[in-house]
Amino acid sequence: MVVCVSANDLDFERCYRAVATRDARFDGHFVTAVRTTGIYCRPSCPAITPKRANVTFLPTAAAAQQGGFRACRRCLPDAAPGSPLWNTRADLASRAMRLIGDGVIERGGVPALANALGYSQRQLTRVLTGELGAGPLALARAHRAHTARLLIQTTRLPMSDIAFAAGFASIRQFNDTVREVFAVSPTTLREESRRRNGDTLPATNGLLTLRLPYREPLDRTWLEWFLGAHAVPGLELYENGIYTRSLRTPHGHTTIRLSIQPGHVRAALSLQDMRDLAPTVARIRHFLDLDADPVGIDEALTAGMAGMPLRVGLPGETPDETDPDGRRSGGLGQPSRGADPSNGIQPFDGIALPAGIRVPGCLDGPELLLRTMIGQQISVAAANTHTARLVQQLGEPIDGPIPHLFPTAEAIAEHGSEVLTGPGRRIDAIVGAAKALAAGDLVLHSGRTATELRRDLLALDGVGPWTADYVTMRLLADPDVLLPSDLVVRRGASLLGVDLTATARWAPWRSYLTMQLWKHALANPEPRAATKSEPLGRSRATP
Repeated sequence: MVVCVSANDLDFERCYRAVATRDARFDGHFVTAVRTTGIYCRPSCPAITPKRANVTFLPTAAAAQQGGFRACRRCLPDAAPGSPLWNTRADLASRAMRLIGDGVIERGGVPALANALGYSQRQLTRVLTGELGAGPLALARAHRAHTARLLIQTTRLPMSDIAFAAGFASIRQFNDTVREVFAVSPTTLREESRRRNGDTLPATNGLLTLRLPYREPLDRTWLEWFLGAHAVPGLELYENGIYTRSLRTPHGHTTIRLSIQPGHVRAALSLQDMRDLAPTVARIRHFLDLDADPVGIDEALTAGMAGMPLRVGLPGETPDETDPDGRRSGGLGQPSRGADPSNGIQPFDGIALPAGIRVPGCLDGPELLLRTMIGQQISVAAANTHTARLVQQLGEPIDGPIPHLFPTAEAIAEHGSEVLTGPGRRIDAIVGAAKALAAGDLVLHSGRTATELRRDLLALDGVGPWTADYVTMRLLADPDVLLPSDLVVRRGASLLGVDLTATARWAPWRSYLTMQLWKHALANPEPRAATKSEPLGRSRATP
């Protein structure tokens, strides 16, 4: 008798069809564990498709490792784009995964993760084990193994340095984990990489160049316009298709250089402390929305525009259960029809929307809020000027191509009123928000719920619904935030015939609808200068 096994509500037949067709759209959604070989792979692995009786489908690499499986060194399942479920879902498991990716357990252990999420350690472990097949320690261990592999294969660092940079407590733990996950020693893993790719590793420690994969298609024009239009002199630089900036990290600071390439983002990182590699990569992926499922989103937007019944979900998914906000809570359905990545979304009323639009996230929560407040009621250029002055006066000087880090909340709370210019009420509001951040009364991280975050933001003086929703959308990568009061969104809706009072059929992708409306309006400017509004709604530029 053939026993077909699948964990955590993954549909075996649909998962197996994805594996049989090597459908790369499913990479990151689940892993395939093969019991006869003891190996787990990504769905698109080029190896011979295993027999049905020999496979188990699991939601995470950690669950596979917990079951005694080792990673395939041919398809490298940990190098696939991350699961879009961690952004689409708003439950405890998805919020925990975001914080684990940011290295919270490495810095403070399971107690720090539980405290950030507002749950007991026991309850957190029970939920994660039930939802993801592994507890927080096992999930963090899988994350450390991924970081270790990156450092082993992309640097000349001694193995002892890699062990501690990846978050391992000892060399022995590092060696045992690498052998268990990859079935070879760290030295062999490095030698295999050199044989495949040549000995091209950088000679200087702390300098890394990585390829961060994303799911095609990707609207490169939109992301590059966004990066360039909002680059603050002294803090960011966008030149010749390369975005450069420095940012604070848990153990110091990092300078990043990002350029969008076909199928991946080239990320050159200059790390002050190698322990910051994993959180830096996680923040970049969040910033550029690299884990999004563009085919599923584009299909949903197309169906909504055409007034058709909306099929919510990831590539190949149909809706099962949703929470009160309309977000997905799981399930893997029939493979979707897909879309031609080379084309735009199917036209409606003679207009084709660009395929693969992304919702920019953020690299630093406090910076996002304070920059958004600085930019209220002024143009993008004016906001950049005001922010540049603040950075010049209060930012921390550093060596490198970018001379400053964004000022700390403490510095703005103490000296912001001396540097900021403009209406007194706005200055007081910005300084008040900085004081709340500095005192710990306002906490901004990606593990918060949208409801609680929005409530806390609206409690601040000078923060209205637009600012609260905009920050929530970008900080949490919330896919279902509409900004109906934004003037440019309104104009884009008018041009495309979208009724902003009846948008339920686009849930849970209304953040992406907002991006499409913004881009369409900016690409079709009014003859006269645009009326001033809040951040993106105030822009006069075109993509």
